[in-house]
Amino acid sequence: MCRATRQVVAYAVGNRSHATCQKLWAAIPAAYRSGHCYSDFWEAYRLVIPSEQHTAAGKQSGFTAHVERWNNTLRQRLGRFVRKSLSFSKSDAMHELCLRLFLHDYNNSLALSYD
Repeated sequence: MCRATRQVVAYAVGNRSHATCQKLWAAIPAAYRSGHCYSDFWEAYRLVIPSEQHTAAGKQSGFTAHVERWNNTLRQRLGRFVRKSLSFSKSDAMHELCLRLFLHDYNNSLALSYD
């Protein structure tokens, strides 16, 4: 997530494993990859993101507040991202497609507010 625009610049579908973190890091555009990253204390982030570009911070620091807010927005607007929901995707492809469409609409609405 870009701190300046609040737009989502990359995503990876998967669990919080080392492999998923590597997919996420690879998906970040080159223009953003040189920036500084803030995350929680999950071990995979420390292993994948270069240490000079990474700061692990707790929720009380405020550095991850925008991402936490984004996670809440995603769960409230897309029922398939909530545990024990009646809304679900029967296939991984449909799950990712729904996410991609939502991200496009979300980022586009933020871009219009900066014009």
